[in-house]
Amino acid sequence: MKMPLSVFVSPAEIDTSSVVRPVRLVRAGDDIPPFAAASGFTAGVGEMCLLPSGDGSLSCALVGLGDGFDPWALSDLPLSLPAGVWSLDGVRDPDDTVQSCLAWALGAYRFDRYRCQEERVPARMVWPAGVDHAAVGRWVGAIEWVRDLVNTPAEDMGPSGLEDAARGLAQRYGASLEVIVGEALSGRNYPAIYMVGRASPRAPRLIDIRWGDPSAPRLTLVGKGVCFDTGGLDLKPSSGMRLMKKDMGGAAHALALASLVMDARLPVRLRVLVPAVDNAVAGNAMRPGDILRTRKGLTVEISNTDAEGRLILADALAEGDSEKPDLMIDFATLTGAARVALGPELPALFSNQDTLAADLVAAGQREQDPLWHMPLWDGYRAMVESRIADLDNAPEGGMAGAITAALFLQAFVSNSTPWAHIDLFSWNQKARPGRPVGGEAMTLKAIFSVLQDRFVRRV
Repeated sequence: MKMPLSVFVSPAEIDTSSVVRPVRLVRAGDDIPPFAAASGFTAGVGEMCLLPSGDGSLSCALVGLGDGFDPWALSDLPLSLPAGVWSLDGVRDPDDTVQSCLAWALGAYRFDRYRCQEERVPARMVWPAGVDHAAVGRWVGAIEWVRDLVNTPAEDMGPSGLEDAARGLAQRYGASLEVIVGEALSGRNYPAIYMVGRASPRAPRLIDIRWGDPSAPRLTLVGKGVCFDTGGLDLKPSSGMRLMKKDMGGAAHALALASLVMDARLPVRLRVLVPAVDNAVAGNAMRPGDILRTRKGLTVEISNTDAEGRLILADALAEGDSEKPDLMIDFATLTGAARVALGPELPALFSNQDTLAADLVAAGQREQDPLWHMPLWDGYRAMVESRIADLDNAPEGGMAGAITAALFLQAFVSNSTPWAHIDLFSWNQKARPGRPVGGEAMTLKAIFSVLQDRFVRRV
């Protein structure tokens, strides 16, 4: 996990001979200098105009904000401004200053692990006065860590790679780590995780992190860690398999949120459960029609081997639920149906408590990190029932696929456990300022805000 704040410089680090040029934020209705107006600058969101000084040298940069304040308007600047040191001028709210710093840092993000060509050095910003450097670093580190984990090809991010990431996180914050690997999963009663992952030469595992005061309120995070999904014997077409390195995006989100919780030292007893597998094809792969017994004891008929994520989550959720946590949240790149309903940029939220769902939706709006509440509709519960087992992992017909997947997971969570299930895409299909094509963190700011409300502000 990296803490990439090299795009910032403190005032004390600036040499007296160095030139620091201002970035001036301009809103619609503000006075626009004649040169900028003649150049077509209208203060639209993200518009930029470089202004010369009287001697022809560069004086400052104008950046448009439109009618309000969109921090992403600054995200293109680190790689579009001339190299050097810049200061920020025109931010009117302290919270906006923090968001501006975050947008600046994320605008410099590049996944360059496999690139031989040297990238251009981004422009740097002088830390604005009063900004909490640690808080900015915490957020930049978490978001960029999700991106890096999801962007890494499956060859280098298999189950052991996720374990390495979790181990580094645990060591960083003094958390305990237990990993159950391979056939030991079956012996320890995690049959679904083992059955899904046994066909791969890369052994499946359950990653289990614990941190915090054992007497504190219990927060459990669960992340789907399918490191590559071929679909199993119900093999995906090549087009459907192309992005399946990102099928561990739920695990990346659980680990990143855990890093935020531990770095901020929230007063919780944190547990993170990541079932990490490959869904591969081999002679010992699970088959359509097989019956799987889960950790909870419920049996599942395998109607489609490509609906494997809910199977490994079933075992992890049952274990998390066994400790009666005060809040349990799972993250999963679970269904294409959620993307059909809401598109790639809006994660689907399911919860067994309407108050929890309302808090998350409100936080998403407040933090510009949206979720959309979808129903655990009881009328569809019969759709996940099997004729010969307790549950069916892939109901026929494909109707209400995101809802039936959530209902399947709900069977492994007690009604008394406050639970939220986040079905997200974890990927940008198109580039936007500060959000390049590739892996993306979603809902972290919204959920962390709710965690602060529940475990800090109400104490």
